[in-house]
Formats: sequence, structure tokens, C-alpha cells
Amino acid sequence: MTTTDKDIDKILDQLVASTRSPRGRFSAQKSWRILEKRLFSTTGKIKFFRIAGSVAASILFCLAGWYTYDYVRSTSIQTISTLAEIQEITLPDQSVVTLNRYSILRFPAHFRGDKREVQLTGEAYFNVEKDKRHPFIVKAESVDVQVLGTRFNVQAYPKDTEVRTTLLEGSVKVSIPGENEQLILSPNESAVYNRVRKSLEHEINPESSNEIIWRNGHFQFDYLPLQEIIRQLSHAFNVKIEITDPNLRNYRIRANFTNGESLEEMLDLLKGAGNFNYTKTNDTIIISTKLN
Repeated sequence: MTTTDKDIDKILDQLVASTRSPRGRFSAQKSWRILEKRLFSTTGKIKFFRIAGSVAASILFCLAGWYTYDYVRSTSIQTISTLAEIQEITLPDQSVVTLNRYSILRFPAHFRGDKREVQLTGEAYFNVEKDKRHPFIVKAESVDVQVLGTRFNVQAYPKDTEVRTTLLEGSVKVSIPGENEQLILSPNESAVYNRVRKSLEHEINPESSNEIIWRNGHFQFDYLPLQEIIRQLSHAFNVKIEITDPNLRNYRIRANFTNGESLEEMLDLLKGAGNFNYTKTNDTIIISTKLN
């Protein structure tokens, strides 16, 4: 059975009679249009809010994804390891690090927070971009080196007794984690931490530029003790070298070597000045006193 407009009018007349409503302003057609307008207006608003909510959720999802990616990217650690070559590295803050042979540098893909922190094993020369709000910190084995913007060299080989920091320009603070001891260096000064004695010592170093001559692959030994020369060569060529005669260790030698000379060529020249012989057994070079 189909309801007609007349049927609806009859129902409205009865409703008016029972409720004393103003019948003249309403009819089936007018009532339906009013009802339709209200129904579709409400539906439109619901659709609008649903669409707006979906868009907002999508934006929040994208933002959350970006921040998650940025956080993971910034906390990921880059590791640079050198072998027989010297390598130059540009850090995220545009600071430049020259990494010596057989050394390791670790740093985040993106510096975050109130400091710029890297980890060094071996030797490296740092040319740090100035940023007073974000100090640059080198964690080198047993010491921390903190700077704002400067040029300095750090030697921190795991098997060495000493960790040496030499300043060429600017100012650095060298400290021992967990200890109150620290040194503030000026140019041409060094802080030397002795792992055995657990002491931090200050040295004046007028020839500080000699500390970084290795960047060009050169070796310059200005009357250095043989044990220091051997230490540098051992790290440069990643070879174990031992001195069997204690009297040879403090024998001072002056020599210069340019890039490209082999370890055997260097030892052949040094043995004449140092009055010693050397032999190679397995992976170790043995230096002993030359017999007359």
C-alpha cells in the first residue's frame, strides 16, 4: 500500500487537531523538504568531519613516520676504518677529520642534542667547525677532549701506554671520565695521559706541527728515541716490532722519510744510524744490537 500526499495531509490534520499546532504552515510537501534539508545537512557535516578526520590522521601518521625516520637516522652510527691509507672525512657539522693508517672513527649520521660527540681509536687530526652552543667532544680511549672550534691531533692507539692530545690552534679541555683531573691546553701544548700510572701530564711542544706531518704520508724523526720511532712505524704499517736490547730503546736518531718508502727501506736506513740489526720472524720484526 502506497501512502499519498492526501493521506499525509489527513494525518497532519488529525495531529493539528489534537495538539493545536499551526496547521497552515505545514503540508506534506513542505514538511518533507524541511526534513530532507535537515537530514542531508547533518549527513554532509558528518561526511565533512569524517574526511577531515581522515586527512588529520594521515598527516599525523606521516609526521610520526618522518620523526621516527629522522630519529633512527640521527642515532645510527657511522664507522670509518682505515687500513694502509690515510683518509679524510667530513662530519655532519662540516668538521674535517684526517684519519691515520689503521685507525677507527665512529660518529652519528646526524648530530643531535647539546653536543657533537665522536669516538676515536688510533690517530686523527681534527679541524672542528666552531659552534659555541654545541661543544665537540672526542672520546679517545681513556680521555675526553672537548673543544668549540680548533685544530688538534689525538693519538689513542689501544696498545700504547700513552694517549696524547696536541693542540695547534684554539683551545681544548682534556679530562679523564669519572675523575676531577683536567687540563686546558693552549697552542703548541700537549696533554699526555699515562694509562699505567693513570696520570695526566702537561707538555710544551714548540714543534707541534711535526705531530701532524703524517697527514702527507711523511715521517720526521728529530732525534727521537728508537722506541718512539718504532712505535710510529709499527702503527703506520700495522706490524709488531720488538726491541730486545733495553739499551737501544732510548738511542736517539734523526731521520726523515717521504711518502712511498717501504718499512724495509726505512729500517735499512735506520739500522746504520742506530747500530742495530733486524730480523723478521713470522709476523714480528725483532730489533737487536749489532754484533761487532
